[in-house]
Amino acid sequence: MTGSTELSTTGTDLFAPDLRHCLEKAKGTKVGILTSGGDAPGMNATVRAVCRTALKLGATPFAIEEGWRGAVEGGSSIRQLGWSDVSSTLNKGGTVIGTARCPEFRTREGLRLAAKHLAKMGIDRLVVIGGDGSLSGTDEFRREWPSLLAELVESGDLEPEIVTQHPVLCITGLVGSIDNDLVGTDMTIGTDSALHRILSAIDEISSTAASHQRTFILEVMGRHCGYLPLMATIAGGCDYVFIPEMPPEDGWEDEFVQTLRDGRAAGRRESLVIVAEGALDRSGDPITAQRVATVFEEKTGESPRITILGHTQRGGTPSAYDRWMPSVLGYAAAIEVLSADAHSPAYILGTRRNRITRLPLVETIARTRKIKTLMEEGNYEDAVSARGESFVKMLGINRTMSRPPSQVANAPVRARVGILHAGGLAPGMNAAARAVVRAGIDRHFEMVGIYGSFQGLIDGQMRVLNWKDVEGWGLSGGAELGTRRHIPETDELYAIGRAIENNHLDALVIIGGINGYLAARRIVDERDRYPAFRLPIVLVPATIDNNLPGSELSIGADTALNNALWALDRIKESAAASTRCFVAETMGRYCGYLALMSAIAAGAEQVYLNEIPTNLSTIAKDTALMTQSFREGRRLFLVVRNEQAGGEYNLDFLKRVFEQEGGNLFDVRASTIGHLQQGGAPSPFDRILATRMGFRAIDQVDLALCEGDGRAVYLCSAASHITTQDVSKMGEEFDMTARRPKKQWWLDYLPLVPVVSLEEGDSPVVPLPVVDADVAVEVLANEPTQ
Repeated sequence: MTGSTELSTTGTDLFAPDLRHCLEKAKGTKVGILTSGGDAPGMNATVRAVCRTALKLGATPFAIEEGWRGAVEGGSSIRQLGWSDVSSTLNKGGTVIGTARCPEFRTREGLRLAAKHLAKMGIDRLVVIGGDGSLSGTDEFRREWPSLLAELVESGDLEPEIVTQHPVLCITGLVGSIDNDLVGTDMTIGTDSALHRILSAIDEISSTAASHQRTFILEVMGRHCGYLPLMATIAGGCDYVFIPEMPPEDGWEDEFVQTLRDGRAAGRRESLVIVAEGALDRSGDPITAQRVATVFEEKTGESPRITILGHTQRGGTPSAYDRWMPSVLGYAAAIEVLSADAHSPAYILGTRRNRITRLPLVETIARTRKIKTLMEEGNYEDAVSARGESFVKMLGINRTMSRPPSQVANAPVRARVGILHAGGLAPGMNAAARAVVRAGIDRHFEMVGIYGSFQGLIDGQMRVLNWKDVEGWGLSGGAELGTRRHIPETDELYAIGRAIENNHLDALVIIGGINGYLAARRIVDERDRYPAFRLPIVLVPATIDNNLPGSELSIGADTALNNALWALDRIKESAAASTRCFVAETMGRYCGYLALMSAIAAGAEQVYLNEIPTNLSTIAKDTALMTQSFREGRRLFLVVRNEQAGGEYNLDFLKRVFEQEGGNLFDVRASTIGHLQQGGAPSPFDRILATRMGFRAIDQVDLALCEGDGRAVYLCSAASHITTQDVSKMGEEFDMTARRPKKQWWLDYLPLVPVVSLEEGDSPVVPLPVVDADVAVEVLANEPTQ
């Protein structure tokens, strides 16, 4: 059921209280949509969302094809868009409305031509999707709009009445760039998909490299920004990385070769080096993949292999994130541009901690370009800092993860730290365990792997894990330590306490889902009876259900979402040759995250969640709407159901109702996606999140041991921000009956489903909570979960 639900009040509601008044005036307004600069996976999802949201609001969307070239050329390059014009585009890479360079747009004459063609078409609102160059050019066009129209009137190329009707140009910018190089937003459109391409190549190269004990050097994109190479290095378990923001010190060649040699001595069979295409040395000379290969061969006699990934990073099907988040951004951008007026400044819509954020266009572009200036001036520390706190931390994490044990100073063992999994399997558990082990070794802890969860602890199934033991864990699915859902009973607690004492464990890191959290809380509650339980305990969130307190995204949820989307894409393809309704069921238990996000990403027409009550009346209404759609020519209707949605109105019930009402108009198929969602290698996001979480867990263990307290905490995550909360306060933000957080951020995006996927019906366009850039950090930092 895609009805209304209580929306979050987090942040500043950009559109209230004058939204309805502004949008009433927007009816009949024409809005142009263009993609400019380099293409990026996810642009099509944005175009689709802007187009369909505008149509629902009564506006008329136009595609300006081939970017600004289309505006300069006019004519058929500016065409009206209907609902079906953007159908079947969600899973396509690139941009279906085209993009191209346009030198003419940088001239006064080119600007005049663009203004003339848009004004004559009645288009005075634009949503522009592109990089910093495209957006800065758009802002210049906006500022020059009145003078351009005046010149066109004076030359006789434009009637004065048109100027009166369209005195200002309103714009909203969205950043489409695989480099993730815009300051102020967590992730730009296309970045996640590019990481998927890079990690796929690394995973495949790694197996052949290990077979022959070879060294591979991979060149990836990132001309002025090191995000892609750095995150690929961490997620891919690579040995060394060269990025533009931090050129290596003079004489880097010897240190580089020694690091790879030490890695081999520590047990690595292969060596993987990532080089950003824009990497430089301290003299400003390029560090290319070939240069790195030559250095390595000269110093070792070994001939490395070079792979340049090139434009494969731009192409292909967008990831799940690059479908649902661009859809959200496009939806918000349509509302933003149609509610703007003559006094509205130019903004970019970005994301911070999964919220839509308004960024002042001019200032944001200036801050982004300042980084390039800092690098040219040799001010590398400030250039790195300008990328943000998360980027700085990830550089440090990479140094620890890739540094062989021979490069860690010898010191006595400070403590024995146990690691175990608890709860259902989640892709990324291995990556988290790997990070915990290597971060712990770096702090001179002895890391003890406990096999088989709490029962393994009782049975003594454990061993010390060294640097080599966890090599390659980050790339694989499953859980090398094993996991169980069992919550220890009261009569098992004594045995657990004795096991902790007998094995001299000084702290525990538990990686897992809600059963692991409940087990930890039971242990904490019994500390008065069992002194052994007074050791530090840190819980790391890992579950595909994404239902843990304090964590907006748990390890494994992104992989499960991509797996579910893969299945939904193929379900849709299987129905392409027929007239069919497909009802697909996702996992998630009582949390509808997987169902809703996969529905948005796959373009489903209806979604059923446990959080939103389902009754016969809503099912009847949904069925009537579905039947109307097929009568009007629809050939496929996709319904996504959370496995616990609707109680007795289960998958089979929905299938039978739809079949009965469909008659001979359409047939119905039902599919349970099932454990496919738990399998496979973790996604790039889950590998990176697991690594960050693992390091934060060891930070907490270290702090607790230094301060001599037995804190028991769970990690809380919101995008790049990780905090902690005491286990004893779990009930304050967690619904124990439904086993999900009391507040779930993603429910704000429920209204998107009928607006951007269902032409029929009268679904309202509900404004999303949007946070202004200058208050984003303050507002989000003060949320109850932080």
